[in-house]
Amino acid sequence: MGLIFDQNTLGFYDSWRQSHQSRTIDKSIEPLVVSLLDPQPGERVLDIGCGTGNHLIMFSKMGLDVSGVDASPQMLAKARARLGHKSDFKIGMAEDLPFDDNEFDLAVLINTLEFMDNPLSALREAGRVAKKKIFIGVLNSFSWNGFLKTIQGYFGDPLFGQARFYNLWQLKSLLRLAYGTVPISWQCIRITPSFIEDTLPFHEDSMVGKHSPFGFFLGLSATLVYHYETDKIPLKVQFKTAGQSLIEIKTLEKTDP
Repeated sequence: MGLIFDQNTLGFYDSWRQSHQSRTIDKSIEPLVVSLLDPQPGERVLDIGCGTGNHLIMFSKMGLDVSGVDASPQMLAKARARLGHKSDFKIGMAEDLPFDDNEFDLAVLINTLEFMDNPLSALREAGRVAKKKIFIGVLNSFSWNGFLKTIQGYFGDPLFGQARFYNLWQLKSLLRLAYGTVPISWQCIRITPSFIEDTLPFHEDSMVGKHSPFGFFLGLSATLVYHYETDKIPLKVQFKTAGQSLIEIKTLEKTDP
């Protein structure tokens, strides 16, 4: 199940959302998502762990049919207040989604896996309800930012102390375990150490399109591929030798004087 944000942790979450690092991700995640997901207007997208709805707003502006699910009633209340009728919301766990098979075209988990006890189950559920692509976005454990956030967690940070960060190879392995040998694409946001970038103005050329395993934020998409395999069941019934065919009988009837 992992961390469910309550009224106490929601305050720390809001502080993180207002930080320079989080705002940097928000400014650059849209082109990252467009590049990896190629969403088309009218497609249905489910934001798993939608939080207060930041990414639902982004997807709605793209012309997508948006839905959000989160385990936190407090998070969903804020998301509903921001989006109203523009999105459907349900409360639920990522490991047991309250949706039908293939109900959505796309499913996204952005800063969700970090707070889950069983990320593999969550990914498999995402693959169950989506029929085209899955997108995951996480803070990179191999970046300077991920390293510093891990240190913060060791020293009792109420938010990142409960987070688990991933690197590119761990994420690819999880996707393979969840979906098999499917096509996987990835990109990163920022490759500048966070303690340096916090002192610099925003630079567009440091954002998207980088392929560094040490990037600030990792985005990966998996294209779902469906395989069908028939079971080879041995046939136990033995057929008798065929007698005279109907074609031969008809021919004899026509030629009989």
